[in-house]
Amino acid sequence: MKKDFGKKRDNLIDNLIRKGYIESKSVEKAMRKVPRHKFVPKKVKSRAYVDSPQPIGEGQTISAPHMVAMMVEKLDIEEGQKVLEIGGGMGYHAAVIAEMIGEKGKVYSIEYVSNLAESAQKRIKDTGYHNVQIIQGDGSSGYEKRAPYHRISVACGAPSIPSPLIDQLVLEGKILIPIGSKFFQKLIKATKRKENKIEKENLGGVRFVPLKGKHGF
Repeated sequence: MKKDFGKKRDNLIDNLIRKGYIESKSVEKAMRKVPRHKFVPKKVKSRAYVDSPQPIGEGQTISAPHMVAMMVEKLDIEEGQKVLEIGGGMGYHAAVIAEMIGEKGKVYSIEYVSNLAESAQKRIKDTGYHNVQIIQGDGSSGYEKRAPYHRISVACGAPSIPSPLIDQLVLEGKILIPIGSKFFQKLIKATKRKENKIEKENLGGVRFVPLKGKHGF
C-alpha cells in the first residue's frame, strides 16, 4: 500500500507540473515528500492523491493539491522564513510549507475548530515535522505572540484582509488570502510596503470555506 501511495503521489505531482501549477524545484520537492494520505481522514484516504478538495469533518475540507501548489508558489516561500498559516485543517498545507522553509524556519498554523487542531497536531508529530506548531484559536486575529512573519497564508475566504494580519507582517512581507463572499472569492496576494501601504495582486477566482472569528464572517 505504501508503494501504491508513492506512485499515486508521483503521478499527481507530474500532472501538476505539466499543467503549470508547480513551477519551482522547491515546491516539487516539498510536495513529492509530504505524505498527503496521512493528513486526511481514513474514509477518504484512497482519494488522497486525487486533485480535488476532500472533506475532513466539521464542515471543512482539505484544499485540492493544485491549489496548495499554487499558493506556496505564489507566496515565494524561502528557506529559514517564519510563516503564519490560517485555516490549518489537518496539517497538510503546513507540512508542505515546513518542507520549504527547512529546519531553520518555523510554521505557526492556526485552526479554529478544536477537533481538527488536535488531529493536525497528532499528524504533524507522527510525520516528524518539528518546525510546525499547531494552535487552536481565532486565526482572523493572527498570532501576535510570534509576530512578525515573513509570509502569511490564509486558506479561508474573508470579507477583507484582516488588519491584524497586515500588522503582523514584516516590511516587504507577503500575504495570500481569498477575499470575497462566503461562497466565492478572489485570491489576493498582498505585499507590505513602507508606511504600511499594501500592494495587491488579483490571482483569480477561488472558492474556500469562510474564515471564522472576529475579522471573518
